[in-house]
Amino acid sequence: MRTTFDLTPLYRSTVGFDRLFSMLDQVAGYDGQGSGQGSSYPPYNIERTGENAYRITLAVAGFAAGDLAIEAKENTLTVRGDKQAPKQEEKKGEVLYQGIAARAFERAFQLADFVEVHGASLENGLLHIDLVREIPEKMKPRQIAIGATQATGKVIDAKAA
Repeated sequence: MRTTFDLTPLYRSTVGFDRLFSMLDQVAGYDGQGSGQGSSYPPYNIERTGENAYRITLAVAGFAAGDLAIEAKENTLTVRGDKQAPKQEEKKGEVLYQGIAARAFERAFQLADFVEVHGASLENGLLHIDLVREIPEKMKPRQIAIGATQATGKVIDAKAA
């Protein structure tokens, strides 16, 4: 059973939160995964490794680094995997059961503002993507000095007066 929420009243009373509401609209059905019909392949973990550092780990057993593509664009991190089928002469035997999935996939993650990819590595069938949130200096909190204003509109330093 799928429940939908109408976020239209919020659109009317807020400014600059369009992307947030769009993400909320997509959560239940993003890439078909929330509808119960979609795939949860490949499985993944998201962990916090520091105050402003994160790591996404995807289980991509059977994929080589050349089979994977990572793209960061407009606060969206997309990981794609497309395993090339082995050539007929490379096959050594007949597969009786295939439990290790090797199907193509695409997994997208929405990143918060100022979160950037700092690297990726593939080891033991796990793809690790390291992320860091770097807030620009102009966005960090700062102290504002309080001064008196002259009739000319110039600010006088309160300490000098």
